[in-house]
Parts: sequence; structure tokens; C-alpha cells
Amino acid sequence: MIKIYENPASNELAQILQRPSYDFSKIEKIVKPILEKVQRGGDKALRKLALEYDHVELDDLWVTEEEFEAASGQVQDTLKESIQIAYQNIRKFHEAQLQAPTVMEVMPGVTCSRRQVPIEKVGLYVPGGSAPLFSTVLMLAVPAQIAGCHEVIISSPTNRLGQINPVVLYTAQLVGVKRVLKLGGAQAIAAMGYGTDTVPKVDKIFGPGNQYVTVAKQMLAKQDVAIDMPAGPSEVMVVVDKNSNAAYAASDLLAQAEHGPDSQVVLVSTSKKKAEEVNAEVEAQLSKLSRKKIAEKALGESSIIVVEGRKEVLNIINSYGPEHLIISTEKAEKLAEKVISAGSVFVGEYTPESAGDYASGTNHTLPTNGWAKSYSGVSVDSFVKNITYQRITQEGLMLLGPTVERMAEAELLDGHKNAVTVRLNKIREDGISGKLSKESPEDGESILFRKG
Repeated sequence: MIKIYENPASNELAQILQRPSYDFSKIEKIVKPILEKVQRGGDKALRKLALEYDHVELDDLWVTEEEFEAASGQVQDTLKESIQIAYQNIRKFHEAQLQAPTVMEVMPGVTCSRRQVPIEKVGLYVPGGSAPLFSTVLMLAVPAQIAGCHEVIISSPTNRLGQINPVVLYTAQLVGVKRVLKLGGAQAIAAMGYGTDTVPKVDKIFGPGNQYVTVAKQMLAKQDVAIDMPAGPSEVMVVVDKNSNAAYAASDLLAQAEHGPDSQVVLVSTSKKKAEEVNAEVEAQLSKLSRKKIAEKALGESSIIVVEGRKEVLNIINSYGPEHLIISTEKAEKLAEKVISAGSVFVGEYTPESAGDYASGTNHTLPTNGWAKSYSGVSVDSFVKNITYQRITQEGLMLLGPTVERMAEAELLDGHKNAVTVRLNKIREDGISGKLSKESPEDGESILFRKG
């Protein structure tokens, strides 16, 4: 049974909602030498680490064409159909996230623009330990594909025979990823972050993973490569009231709890009776789960919070910043509109988190550990850079130049001022101040400085 707390005081609430904590210094001591070995030894070190940690001897670090072909034949047609439906939904929603270039003449002769440019090389980590997460291939590779990233590689751990789960390989083929590394753990992150003789150094690494993967990403992000976001154990907050379906709420809590023993599930209810009903349902449904022992451990660190009204509910949501938020109450949309801190929100009783995890179209790679207060989940935006441009004509510089000169002078930056002054003096010397040319952009510049 999950422990129930009624109307906790604010200081007690903070204690109740505290996430599982880890001694990352101990993990860093394990991860650091792995990173150093890969940085020094390259492919040879990767093979040794695969043998040491995954107990597999790799002849080839990369999945071969023959392995890709064999994988497709091992996936049931019904599962292929499901993956294809998910792919289409995810692709539709993410395609809508592409932005056209922004072009604006902010004052006569001064034109500014911004356009999206894909990140050149990205590495996608797909967990494969106790549960091979082939859905993560869709969630990461589809936006990378839409963004137009030039090089996309996947890294995923193998079984003891040196084989990657066939569904992971089938899904990679479906989304057009042709290069898959047979590596898991911190060594996989090191391979993509540093690069080796056969593994390209990527510009950004994406994907969830265990504590060692997470710490490896964070350590490399300090100096060598960008990462998608800080990450921690997965979590869900479910909100119910007196009219909610207890069985639905319990199933959502258990769906999250089975992720791992360090997952956190929280139920927030405006009805004590409903909270007790959900708790009883959790116990009944738990016995039917194949990952019962894992879920039990997560539930032991989880909580049910009973509060008086929707205002208190909203305060808890926004102060906690859940990765997943399920609102199964009356007027759920009204409450959802006021949420400002959540990775992804599931509105109404017929919107389980599982739908977003797999096939509704939104992305399941989301900020955890309270980072939803300041980070967004993965999207097409995660795979692009926004570059700004400016173009100033003679007329524009005559209008804007004096403003820049005065501001530079006030900051005691004479060189900045002079870069404008020498141009203005030349324009005046040439006698163009009476009738200035607007210097229309050349045809080759139209994408940057012409609307439409």
C-alpha cells in the first residue's frame, strides 16, 4: 500500500515529494575511468569494456546489413503495423514543429532574420537492459529525421550473443537510421562523445539511460558535447477527484512504477475516499504484473497526497514539476490550462500515459527530477539551431549608426564605436546622404532577407 498524507504542511510536503537521491560522486568515480579508457584506446577499449561489463565479445562494433535483414524477419507483422501507426502519428506532430524563417525590417534599411539549421551529427542512446525501449528510437530518430540532421547514429546494448533486440533494429530501419552501435552504458556515451577510429564524434547526444549513462552524459557535457537535458529516474503524478475512476488511476501509477525501482509515482486527490479506492486498486492490479517486484520497490518510495481543493492541487503540480502529469478529474482541461511546470500532460480519463509513451504523437523523452520547471521535452527544436542574421543598407546605417555610436561610447568601447564611425564617414564623403541606395539583397540572399 502507498502511504497516504492528508493536507500536509508546506515543509512536510517538500519532504514527501523529495525525489530519490544518489551519491553521484561514487558513480563518477566508476564512470570517469571508462571515459578515459575510451578516449585513449578507442575501438580497442570499447571491445574490452563490452567484454568486461556486458560479457560479450564483439567482432564488429556496428550492426551489419545481414543483421538488419534478419531482424526484420523476426518481428511479428502485427507489431510492425503498430510501430508504423506510431511512426505516422509521431511524424505528423513533429513535422508541424518546423518553423519557417523569420524576416523583419525593424526600421528602414535594417533587416533581421532567423532560420533553423539542423545539428550536423547526433547520437541517440536507446536503452536495452531489462526492457529494450524500441519506442525511444521513434521518439529520437523521427525529429532528427525531420530536422534534417546529416548524420544520425544509434547506440544500444546487446544480449550475451552480441545481438541487439530485433524490434530496435526494425524500428531503426523504418526511420532511416542505417548506423547502429552495439554498445551500452557509459562506454557508448564516451564513444559518441569523443569519437574513435570507426565511431564519429557527434555534436549532441540524446536518450535516457541508467545512472551510469546519465552521469557519463553530464560529465561529457561539461566540455566535449551537448546533451538533450539533465535526466533522472522516471516519474508520474496522477490527479483525481471524487468522481474519478480508481482502476484507471491505479493502472497509471503502476505503469510508471514498473519502469524501475527508483521511479517515483505520486497520487494527488481531493477526496480521501477516492485515494483509498485507488490504493486498494493498486494492490489488486500489482499482483498481475510481470515486473511486480520492480513496481513494489518504486511504490515503497511513493506517496498519496490528499488536499482540499483544486487550488492546492495546482500548487503541488507546479512546485513539483512532474515529468508526466495525468489529470483525471472533472473539468480536466481547465486545470491543465493552468499548469506551468510539467514535461507532458495527459488530459482526461481516457488519456493514459502509455499512449504518449508509444503512439499518440507527442515525445516521451521528457525532463525529470523537477527540470520540467525550466526544460522542455525533446522535439524538433532539440535537433536544430536557430541562427540569426542582420543586413544593414547605407540608409539603415545612417539611421541606426548614431544610436550604436552613443551606446558604445557609454560602455567605453571605442573600437565598437569606430566600426560604425568609419562607415558613416565614408557614406558622407561619397555624398550619398541626400539620396541613399537601399541596396536590395541579391537573389542568392532571398532566403535570409526576403519574406515569403
